[in-house]
Amino acid sequence: MTSGPCGGPLAQRHGAASYPGRPVARPRPPGTSNATVDALGKLSEALEAAEQARGLLYGFHRLCGTADLTLQEAVSMLREAGHAALADDIEQTLVGRDVISGCWSFELVEAYDAGYWEVFRDADEHARAELGVPARHVLEAEMKEREQRAPAGSSRTQERSRHVP
Repeated sequence: MTSGPCGGPLAQRHGAASYPGRPVARPRPPGTSNATVDALGKLSEALEAAEQARGLLYGFHRLCGTADLTLQEAVSMLREAGHAALADDIEQTLVGRDVISGCWSFELVEAYDAGYWEVFRDADEHARAELGVPARHVLEAEMKEREQRAPAGSSRTQERSRHVP
């Protein structure tokens, strides 16, 4: 099927992805080079990986808590089923145990937050302030503009043309 004035079948059903008149959501400050925006974009990508790691760590924390509470239920059930010695042995050995020597999972989360995540966020903010680019995600905002203003059938990965080299 060929595309008509309103686009092809998908565009007719869901609408076009292009918004040619939409301004850049986060314009770069005048004189900011592509290299600077690229470097800040890479720093943002690294921060996003640290944010994702933090989320996984919080998931680990929640699962450790769930494991401990579920273990306590299992110990109670063993005791009720007449296996008190086994229940006592498991309880003494595992209920409330450190996930690593000296730490419960919440302490890992707190140590990550204070010793890495907060420092990483500060480094990102510091770099943007030092380079005069206070807005986050400038690289992505420009990518959004490029991809949404391109007409159908054109390359949406075209080089930046209107920005300082």
